[in-house]
Amino acid sequence: MTISSPRSSSQRELARREPPAWKTYLLRLSKVPWTWRIMFAYLTVMLFVPILAMFLKASTEPPARFWEIATSSIALATYEVTFVTALVASLINGVFGTLIAWVFVRYEFPFKKVLDATIDLPFSLPTAVAGLTLATVYSDNGWIGSLLAPFGIKISFTRLGVGVAMIFISLSFVVRTVQPVLLEMEKETEEAAWSLGASQWQTFTKVILPPLFPSILTGVALGFARAVGEYGSTVIIASNTPFNDLIAPVLIFQRLEQYDYSGATVIGIVLLIISLVILLGINLLQAWGRRYDAK
Repeated sequence: MTISSPRSSSQRELARREPPAWKTYLLRLSKVPWTWRIMFAYLTVMLFVPILAMFLKASTEPPARFWEIATSSIALATYEVTFVTALVASLINGVFGTLIAWVFVRYEFPFKKVLDATIDLPFSLPTAVAGLTLATVYSDNGWIGSLLAPFGIKISFTRLGVGVAMIFISLSFVVRTVQPVLLEMEKETEEAAWSLGASQWQTFTKVILPPLFPSILTGVALGFARAVGEYGSTVIIASNTPFNDLIAPVLIFQRLEQYDYSGATVIGIVLLIISLVILLGINLLQAWGRRYDAK
């Protein structure tokens, strides 16, 4: 006959009094604020579930077939056109968008508010309308295209036209992310740098650019993500010729027209992964810039 110690019996008694694990989980869940619950529910329905469904649809293809679709010659060509053109367009907007924000903040001129409001036009303008307008203006008979045609420069229905469309639809992101930072910057710091003998270039690179750099990167990242997923304007201004100016979103639509839903999903998965990797790199660079500024 074994005699249990008072300590072991008290431990068993305490275990009997403890509520089950699921009751403990529900109790903790009940203490979560409603704002958190609504946030997670909304993200689950609008973001996590669609992404999971896309991965599940792509998983219906065998691994060999998945790799064949993702690395086909036409798919690789569209990746190059899409990501390289979007990156170049976002970098161009990083320069000129910062310049535009600088002019809006530091100068007063007639019709400033009207011009400032037009910067938001790509946000509200239907992309198909933007593509039709750009294709008309930059065609060989258009207002701008006719001026470039004598020099052998063709924009509409070429890869250059795709870049112009991406610049147009992503410019607003850079301007609107840099503008608030410029508004908060004190002009006295620039004047102090000038009084200490710094040139205009030194003042810009040492005083103005460092606090602007994270916001510029944010605008470039947002513009890049917008340009990669653009379809409406680019499909009109481009000739959509494989290995020339065919972009990945158009290739996805073409596969959907052929009822190749899993193949279209595979291309979408590749676009998603590459975009996430590039955006992660930009965010890491942005975090490094903030740590550098803090030092």
